[in-house]
Amino acid sequence: MSTRRLTMAQALIGFLRNQHVERDGRENRFFAGAWGIFGHGIIAGIGQALQQTPEFPYYLCRNEQGAVHIATAFAKASNRLRAFVCTSSIGPGATNMITGAATATINRIPVLLLPGDLFARRNVAPVLQQLESEHSQDISVNDAFKPVSRYWDRINRPDQLPCAVVEAMRVLTSPAETGAVTLALPQDVQAEAWDYPEEMFQKRVWRIPRPEPEPALIARAAELIRAARHPLIVAGGGVIYSEACEALARFCESTGIPVGETQAGKGSLRFDHPQNLGAIGVTGTPGANIAARQADLVIATGTRLSDFTTASKTAFQNPDVRFININVAAIDAYKHAALPVAADARAALDHLRTAVAGYRIDSEYAGWIASAKCEWEAETDRIYGLRHGPPLSQGEVVGIVNRAARAEDVLVNAAGSLPGDLHKLWRTCRPGGYHMEYGNSCMGYEIAGGLGVKMAQPESEVYVMVGDASFLMMFSEIATSVQEGRKLNIIVLDNHGFSSIGGLSQSIGSGGFGTDYRMRRTESGALDGGYVPVDFVALAAGMGARAFRAHTHQELAAAVEDMRGYKGTCVVVVEVDKEMRVPGYESWWDVQISEVSEIASIREARAQYEEARLKERRHEIAVGS
Repeated sequence: MSTRRLTMAQALIGFLRNQHVERDGRENRFFAGAWGIFGHGIIAGIGQALQQTPEFPYYLCRNEQGAVHIATAFAKASNRLRAFVCTSSIGPGATNMITGAATATINRIPVLLLPGDLFARRNVAPVLQQLESEHSQDISVNDAFKPVSRYWDRINRPDQLPCAVVEAMRVLTSPAETGAVTLALPQDVQAEAWDYPEEMFQKRVWRIPRPEPEPALIARAAELIRAARHPLIVAGGGVIYSEACEALARFCESTGIPVGETQAGKGSLRFDHPQNLGAIGVTGTPGANIAARQADLVIATGTRLSDFTTASKTAFQNPDVRFININVAAIDAYKHAALPVAADARAALDHLRTAVAGYRIDSEYAGWIASAKCEWEAETDRIYGLRHGPPLSQGEVVGIVNRAARAEDVLVNAAGSLPGDLHKLWRTCRPGGYHMEYGNSCMGYEIAGGLGVKMAQPESEVYVMVGDASFLMMFSEIATSVQEGRKLNIIVLDNHGFSSIGGLSQSIGSGGFGTDYRMRRTESGALDGGYVPVDFVALAAGMGARAFRAHTHQELAAAVEDMRGYKGTCVVVVEVDKEMRVPGYESWWDVQISEVSEIASIREARAQYEEARLKERRHEIAVGS
């Protein structure tokens, strides 16, 4: 057997650069390169290997968490068919990646993490940044990656690598199991050499499967659909990742069944498609949520059915409601005691369309759907047309940006009050045009995520909408976008604090306690003085962006339009009125409220909570096979 003598790090990079994926006859290289910040835990190992492999590009981030967000957004925007490697030094460099790992795994997005680790040979321990344990010599901070990784391993010897990398690729390329994969790399082992087999470095193509549904399950699902009077489809991110949007449109058009979209599934249908009722759940539209409440059959397709989608299991109130769950992941297919169609979304929808040929919802239901759509478009126009302030309303800002964006552009967001407003209001024209990280709703994702999207879709204008609090958590990747020449259009909404959690605080009777960016008054000791004077324009300009502030509707509209003509990253800052909120519609979210309190408003909120919680579905009855 022919071999090649390489360090473990050289062999690892040599293997990764030759991995490809194929689906539906289309093949591409899986890894687009590596992100990281070199430290003593990797510079002599992975760093040296990357230095001698320029065809596997190395990208320098400003924060290791930001690197993982970039990689996650890139893979999400690539429908999970491409990915990045993220590497870090031992210690804080590694732990910085843990939040990003959780975000990737919760959202089922592939990213490969290569944190440096302590010395495998141990004789020089404790090394710089090593977390010591009196219970074991085999614990490091990298063990903290275990609960947030879909696959985890530590390479303690160079000859362990060939087995580990194949397992890593198995998980990364699996539609059902993908997420963060962590290979912890002891810093001494990275530089150790071994005779690796030549076939390890040959081109390998991983076929992304489309699991076919079982015919018996399709037949049973067809029976349930034919018997339903008010069926509803819930379209999740799996519809987009499996490129099943056209199949979904064909199925809806042939049956008339309406669709409610999750955050990850928004864009599965064009916003103006006749069967698209828009956002569903806590951040949903009236039409989708009323349809959910009345539905006697829910066809959940490619969704995790999280509490925001199900309104904490209060969304589906019909006592006879049944579920058909189409999902490649068994954990999702079996939720809500559903008929589990564990299959690829596109394959299942095409089979279902054939199986229910001739079925169509009745004219009364169809008329109600059309009416609900018209009413929601009118409501969206009303919110977009507000001339509030200054400061402007947040809904008005969303409208200004949405009207400036073109069909091929991408909107990026993740956290705060914006996800709720955008889920309802943003008019999405194509799959991937709405990029929302809401599985982890990770503050700080937005700008880094925008960079990942831009790298995946360089032909698109990328609009990053971010609240001031999330901006302050991680705006450093603006400098990375400038470094890489990847233009972002960033709109910072300044509401002087944590507007989303402030609104939730008010709803539970706490009055927004501790959620504003206010100065501490020395006489009272409370954070209730004037607003902290943060100059977001100066911060963005200091990172190398073109930055300016808008105050009025006209100024913001002009600034957003001007962004398109500029070649580099632009930032516009606009103050918004945090009390002028887009309302919720026909939904509820379970946030436990204190059972005992000295505050009257909290006691009142608790009483309302106990009444609302009675609507939660507590017992699920299986539909049978």
